[in-house]
Amino acid sequence: MILGHIGARKGSKGVPGKNFRLLCGKPLIDWSLDQLLANPRVGAVVVSTDDEAIYAHAVARGALPIGLRPAELATDAAPKWGVWQHALAAGEAAAGQPVTAFLDLDCTSPLRLDSDIDAALDLYERERPDMVMSVCEARKNPYFNLVELDDQGGLQVSKTLPGGVWSRQAAPKVWEHAASTYVVDPAYLRRAKTIYEGRVIPFEMPPERCTDIDTPFDFRLVEWMMGDRLKGEHHG
Repeated sequence: MILGHIGARKGSKGVPGKNFRLLCGKPLIDWSLDQLLANPRVGAVVVSTDDEAIYAHAVARGALPIGLRPAELATDAAPKWGVWQHALAAGEAAAGQPVTAFLDLDCTSPLRLDSDIDAALDLYERERPDMVMSVCEARKNPYFNLVELDDQGGLQVSKTLPGGVWSRQAAPKVWEHAASTYVVDPAYLRRAKTIYEGRVIPFEMPPERCTDIDTPFDFRLVEWMMGDRLKGEHHG
């Protein structure tokens, strides 16, 4: 059974109440929740939250009743990994059957397509890694145009190669960790303490579908992009 999961903490310093704030006519969380509930491959859905309104909304929509997130997992410093571990255990208990894949959709990254979710699941089933993690090609490259201060306070390129790298095209490819779509082996999730302990493979998505809402500007940008998509679908 594939367990779909969304984490939706109540607190947000950048955009207060963002997970339940309306975006193009429906709560932000519903853009991801709708995708999980509509996907025939997903056997059950859980929403991990410390917000009573979000929890009641999710259960009314069809999410399993797993209770509110423990207080220690509802702080700014709480790691995503611990939230996932708790949601997996609570989801298995509520569903009454073992989970074969843990599918997490990030609530604040609503621009993914249904086809992105299926492609991530296909990659997981084909490669059988410990984890599939969404990424997009980085706009800046640490071998070429990302710099940092050295011990003398001067700028140096962040990562060096013999002879240097003098064009973006010659630099090794790097990705940004795109907080959008993850597929995790439940056994790995139970035993590991952090994301990168095992074989974590990239699921590359276009940058325009990976915009994450962290600031009021991000919210306005994603709302404009979603509205533009919806207008295109309507005219199409």
